[in-house]
Amino acid sequence: MFDQLRNRFGSGLAVGIILMIVIWLIGMVILPQVLMIDYSFRPNLLPAELGGPKDHYSLINYQTLFNNKIHLSIFFKTIWSSVSVTMLTLLVCYPLAFYLAKVATPRQAAMCMLLLIIPFWINEILRTFSWYIILAYKGPLNALLQALGLIERPIRFLNGNGGVMIGMVYAYILFMVFPIYNGIESLDSNQIKAARNLGAGWIRTHWRVVIPHAKPGIATGCIMTFMLAAGSYAVPALLGSPGSRWFTQIIYNWFFEGGNWNQGAAYAFLLLLICIGFIALVMRIFKVGLGDIAR
Repeated sequence: MFDQLRNRFGSGLAVGIILMIVIWLIGMVILPQVLMIDYSFRPNLLPAELGGPKDHYSLINYQTLFNNKIHLSIFFKTIWSSVSVTMLTLLVCYPLAFYLAKVATPRQAAMCMLLLIIPFWINEILRTFSWYIILAYKGPLNALLQALGLIERPIRFLNGNGGVMIGMVYAYILFMVFPIYNGIESLDSNQIKAARNLGAGWIRTHWRVVIPHAKPGIATGCIMTFMLAAGSYAVPALLGSPGSRWFTQIIYNWFFEGGNWNQGAAYAFLLLLICIGFIALVMRIFKVGLGDIAR
């Protein structure tokens, strides 16, 4: 990496770039995580008790989660729901990415990408709140369905996880579609034509030709979508009902409402471990390495 930067920018600028990257990684990524881990193993004490006999490492903050059945159920529900959001987003984005990469003309692809990107010029909170209006009990979606005669009475889309799922799929669609598009776009179209000429149907062609080539892009999209979904706060807070709380909301409450940073750090660290485990699982399933994902 350094040799490539040196050949392109010169030794001085290459050293500066590498130094900025190292400072950013240490100051913004590594140190905050180390502090969070340290907090998670310490009890929540008064300032006068810090450094005293009670200030020692223990697993009490982690035991709190496993002893609290409500928080534990929300934790597992958040993980399962995040996996569901990832799968739904993949189902929506794969056909779209293939269309953009291999079917659409350059003009059509540019128009579709523009239509995808323009809504994301608006703040995430406003985009999520727009879905709150659309999915409301007396919102435009229910009015349209009633006008078409598809339903007799309004549906409570925001009662449960339905609204959260819809909002998250929409919120993170770009993080799935562009990695898959990049993976499919580099595939030689002649390979698809050859498979079709040899008698393979579209499903078999995708399964044996397109998907194997696009595995790094699919893995990247799944990882990014899962991480964003598992760590989301705004979407479940706006579109979720009281019975569909997200684990991030509990972490937020520990930090900013309960004032217990140690307990919140333990919850956050467990969520981080699950996310790391998901990354390893996806890489194993798709048989890709970090180099493939980083392309």
